[in-house]
Amino acid sequence: MADKQLIRGTMILTASIFISKLLGLIYIFPFTSIVGLEGLALYQYGYNPYTVLLSLSTLGIPLAVSKFVSKYNALGDYHTGQRLFRSGIVVMSITGIIGFIILYLIAEPLARYVLDPNELQGNTIADAVFTIRMVSVALLIVPIMSIIRGYFQGFQSMGPTAVSQVVEQIIRIAFILLLTYLIVEVWHGELGTAVGFATFGAFVGALGGLSVLLVYWMKRKNYIQQQIETSKVDHQIPLKKMYKELLSYAIPISFVGLAIPLFQAVDLMSFNGAMREIGYNQAEVDKFFGAFTQAAHKLILIPVSVATAMSLTILPTVTKAFINKEFDQLQRHITQTFQIILFLSIPASLGLVLLSDSAYGALFGLEDLEIGSAILRYYAPVAILFSIFAITAALLQGINRQKFTVIALLAGILFKAIVNYPFILWLEAGGAVLATGLGYAIAIGVNVWAIGKYATYSYTFLLKRLLLFSIFAIGMGVVVVVVKTGLGSVLPLDTRINAVIILASSVLAGMSVYLYLSVRSGVAGQILGHRFTFLSRKKVRENG
Repeated sequence: MADKQLIRGTMILTASIFISKLLGLIYIFPFTSIVGLEGLALYQYGYNPYTVLLSLSTLGIPLAVSKFVSKYNALGDYHTGQRLFRSGIVVMSITGIIGFIILYLIAEPLARYVLDPNELQGNTIADAVFTIRMVSVALLIVPIMSIIRGYFQGFQSMGPTAVSQVVEQIIRIAFILLLTYLIVEVWHGELGTAVGFATFGAFVGALGGLSVLLVYWMKRKNYIQQQIETSKVDHQIPLKKMYKELLSYAIPISFVGLAIPLFQAVDLMSFNGAMREIGYNQAEVDKFFGAFTQAAHKLILIPVSVATAMSLTILPTVTKAFINKEFDQLQRHITQTFQIILFLSIPASLGLVLLSDSAYGALFGLEDLEIGSAILRYYAPVAILFSIFAITAALLQGINRQKFTVIALLAGILFKAIVNYPFILWLEAGGAVLATGLGYAIAIGVNVWAIGKYATYSYTFLLKRLLLFSIFAIGMGVVVVVVKTGLGSVLPLDTRINAVIILASSVLAGMSVYLYLSVRSGVAGQILGHRFTFLSRKKVRENG
């Protein structure tokens, strides 16, 4: 019964994470229509330092608390988990307040560093300061909310976290879209005011999520207290030792979550200066920055989220096989995980490269199409690297070698920080994309080496599959180009509806070809047959 409850809870939590991420990806399309690329850039000027400080304030605490509480609850010691929770509420409150003060105080110097004070066009320093300070308020609540979620999860109760995450995201997005629309379209207010209130949506959404958690707490506090009172074991662990154990769980987790924010923080500190040195004014730089860090970035995260969500469900079996020393099973599970990622992310990335103009035009509109589509075309292949890094990091956690993820990420970030500025001077905005891609490639190289060494994993069969997926993707790409070119000759890309028709037709044709080739070869059944039974009808012997 306990195993069934855990599986059910994990499925609920996975679904809520997927829904929250999907909402977070979709809202960017109407938001861009309201504020444009300059507004997206301003939003990122505030949200990126907030995300970094939030990660540092919480340090992966929710999952770490969940693991800690679950461990001692399993030992019959409910006292230790409660002591950690009570102490953690205080600690998270303090770190949240410190994070808020730091972000509030650095808002002006950070804005002056990122933006050109002498430029009369584009986003102003005052707008950036307002945006950063508006989002900083969320740091007072989110860390507290995170530890409450972790405590509930330690009792194998995933419902509170799942519901609060979805409610938080819905309220945040509704607030952002409603306020920005009213300020810009109805009240004809300033763009800086609209974006500042958009970032304040993080605080409003957090209030909604915290309210949900408090309702759950009121309903379940008597049950939790009863378990604590009937607990006959109390390890009496000193707080210092308790936090040492907690941080040993938390730090590797937090580094994985910090990957994208840290890469984007490097861009925040160097992108604008390099682009201005090339000769662009601040308004032009804002558009490039908004397209790179928000519009194109959000778009490539769609295939990343789908591929990662489908493969992550295999990871508990990886952990189980490793613990039980079932090494043959471990090899098969690792292979299956990699295959899902590559099978889904390769065609999705190639499709975005080939359809960058129609995809950007259909989803974000035709304004600034040249900038947005060009960056999307360069950036799309990096989606494959995002997916592989996330999975290799999770696999290392599954085999208890998560320290290599930290080493890998630090190596990738260091490379990005060193080459980002000169790469931008060399290739303009494309240089920042290249620096990100190479930085992730370095991090993946470390992770892949560690998996090969400590899971004694051979990549020979996987390389053969990579070649096969690439051949299928090329076949798909040929069809996509033919359909896109044919439709483009009669439907010029001068209206959004034309972009939608070209995109939908090309995607449908490309997916049909890729699926046909993979099903006919039997590969689809081997990789996804356990999820979609119709794919398993054609049996082909797997040599892996």
